[in-house]
Amino acid sequence: MNLRGVQAIYRYEMARTARTIFQSIVSPVVTTSLYFIVFGAAIGSQIQEINGVDYGAFILPGLIMLMVLTQSTTNASFGIFFPKFTGTIYELLSAPVSFYEVVMGYVGAAATKSVMLGLIILITASLFVPLQVDHPVVMFVFLVLTAVTFSLLGFIIGIWADGFEKLQFVPLLIITPLAFLGGTFYSIDMLPPFWQTVTLFNPVLYLVSGFRWSFYGAGDVSMGLSLLMIFIFLSGALAIVAWIFRTGYRLRT
Repeated sequence: MNLRGVQAIYRYEMARTARTIFQSIVSPVVTTSLYFIVFGAAIGSQIQEINGVDYGAFILPGLIMLMVLTQSTTNASFGIFFPKFTGTIYELLSAPVSFYEVVMGYVGAAATKSVMLGLIILITASLFVPLQVDHPVVMFVFLVLTAVTFSLLGFIIGIWADGFEKLQFVPLLIITPLAFLGGTFYSIDMLPPFWQTVTLFNPVLYLVSGFRWSFYGAGDVSMGLSLLMIFIFLSGALAIVAWIFRTGYRLRT
């Protein structure tokens, strides 16, 4: 394996984060803080606790997951789309690095950014709510798996997109609504039976629920099912990426 090639791509992408620190780190943290202030004050005054957890603390895992999902997808998609847009993708394809090493560099950098962002939000949240993490190792593992999975999804979107509009389509119009409807701000037990059943078909529910379990030891679905779903998503994303590089889909045209 050409570790130097992977490192070069990884360091380049991480340096891009340093150049756009406000957009990459500051803006998501400020946005999440506003969620805490607005939802914690407005809804929290009406709902004191959910499943024995203070409402402000209850929404913390969902808000972190919302940011990790969207930022992982956005960072990875832009990272690979920009070389396509400028034409430098051909230099990358002719370099002595394999397709999988290219993926490791781009996806690794995007996932690292998202994990860093999630931890920063977690620390920032301690200023607003009492911080409680019952299973810190599970929390970190779940955070990394989610960041890697959705960075792979973002990489796929970056290959598929032929314009900047398509880069924003999935994060803004699919992932964000699914996150809002996947138990970020509520427990599905609060919904009528019919809508509880409908919500179970929302894949983001399993990510939010599993991440919340690592904080408070309880979730809308079992932790085992949440882990199973994240591994299914990860396997599917890896299979699609392998197919893209095997066929050269939108890479050589």
